[in-house]
Amino acid sequence: MLIRIPLVFVLIAAFAAPASASMGGSPPPEPASSPRTEVNAGGMLTPRQQAEQLYGGAYDDIAKAGLDAANGKDKNAQKKYRRALDRASDAAALDSMYFEAWNLAGFAARKLADYPRSLASYARCLRIQPSYAPAREYLGEAYLELGRIREAREQLSWLERLGAADQAKALSQRIVVWQVAHPDSLAPAPAARPDSASKAPAQGTGG
Repeated sequence: MLIRIPLVFVLIAAFAAPASASMGGSPPPEPASSPRTEVNAGGMLTPRQQAEQLYGGAYDDIAKAGLDAANGKDKNAQKKYRRALDRASDAAALDSMYFEAWNLAGFAARKLADYPRSLASYARCLRIQPSYAPAREYLGEAYLELGRIREAREQLSWLERLGAADQAKALSQRIVVWQVAHPDSLAPAPAARPDSASKAPAQGTGG
């Protein structure tokens, strides 16, 4: 018996796989899991619902940007990442406790190489929800891209304590790749020179 699969599911599968692959082996940011609020008495969307709509648009932008990047359409990808960043930031502005939106903003900002904004967004997400494993993984990746291996390992330790096996494995693999590309990071720090580090600093003259 031939079973017909709805076209929408075929399209979802076709879009999802390349989007994940284009993000460095990490899954895309997760869809918002927080419960939806009710429409208010006037029939208008609540701020939270408006934020969720913006998040949905940003999430779609991220997936499309990943496809563009995988196909070498870097300019198109950058435009979509900027739009995703704007939408995710607007969602977080509507609901400052929307930690998934902060995580998505961090992801989009990182893809745009805006690391100060990316780190700040991840930090905001994790202040609200310290156990949110996707943000821990992505923050670790951001630290790796900045060459801050110690802080990346700290995020890996967090993931291991949380029991987030998938995210821990993904970040651990990224750390191994980074270390292979930067062998000096595994070498012990050079010994301090006796004529500089061992001397006490000169006393000030009070001037």
